[in-house]
Amino acid sequence: MSGGKLLVFSAPSGSGKTTIVRHLLQQEDLNLEFSVSATSRAPRGDEKHGENYYFISLKDFKQHIKQGDFLEWEEVYRDNFYGTLKKEVERIWANGKNVIFDIDVVGGLRIKKKYPDRTLAVFVKPPSVDELKRRLKKRKTESEERINMRIAKASVELATAPQFDVIIENIDLQVALQKSHDLVSEFIQDKLQLDEEE
Repeated sequence: MSGGKLLVFSAPSGSGKTTIVRHLLQQEDLNLEFSVSATSRAPRGDEKHGENYYFISLKDFKQHIKQGDFLEWEEVYRDNFYGTLKKEVERIWANGKNVIFDIDVVGGLRIKKKYPDRTLAVFVKPPSVDELKRRLKKRKTESEERINMRIAKASVELATAPQFDVIIENIDLQVALQKSHDLVSEFIQDKLQLDEEE
């Protein structure tokens, strides 16, 4: 694989990472393209194949795993797989763009491990677990049981934050957006000094 940079944004569900990623994609100076993940789950609401996710059957997903087609993959919930196809990253790099990921913490750290020098791994931290729960309830997209599952998962995910290059605390969205833009811009231009390189 040759090409641009990899920008990984990971966070517990409800932290605001998707809002940040969408904002960064609109900034032309960053030359970003979104890496669409593959999943074995069914589409929700008005999700579109190839836009929100590549929706693949469980059988086909497992076949892709066997063939080594994924840059990273994970069984997030039972029989609910998510992953990044290598050909998706190659496609974006072939277009001369940098790849941005909106991905769970395990997948994000796996990408960083595979491409340590060309990946900026950013952890978006919510102000608190209580605020996270409030945001998830406000979405009105999931049952109380699903929200509680996400909150339990969030506590585990928050513990991985120190393994990322940078932690952005999303208390004030405008501040988080600006900080994210500055970080990505510096990294793309090779001006960002990460701690391990200093």
